[in-house]
Amino acid sequence: MLSSKELFKRRQVRTRSDIRRKANGRPRLSVFRSSKNIYAQVIDDLDGRTLVAASTLEKDIKAKLKTGADKDAAVEVGKLVAARAIAQGLSEVVFDRGGYIYHGRVKALADAARDAGLKF
Repeated sequence: MLSSKELFKRRQVRTRSDIRRKANGRPRLSVFRSSKNIYAQVIDDLDGRTLVAASTLEKDIKAKLKTGADKDAAVEVGKLVAARAIAQGLSEVVFDRGGYIYHGRVKALADAARDAGLKF
């Protein structure tokens, strides 16, 4: 029987392979969620580099929030990563939820990024 980490890794690989196939050269907005923080970065898979990043560890976001592990924190990170991506000239991305279920903090980050102007 597979462990929960192995099952997560399978979901992550499956999700990312589907995204890379359907991306058509668009960068991907990748989300990492830990128990205390949430991180988002826009990655160019063709060059293999991070274009834009944001997380709850940044001083301006950390000062606004009580904790980095709730939906409010995810909304702030989504807004910030979208604003930075648009400033870089990136308006269309593909959303990479990793192995996480599209629910809760992951969904809140995605909705906030969409509301801030990113298209995916």
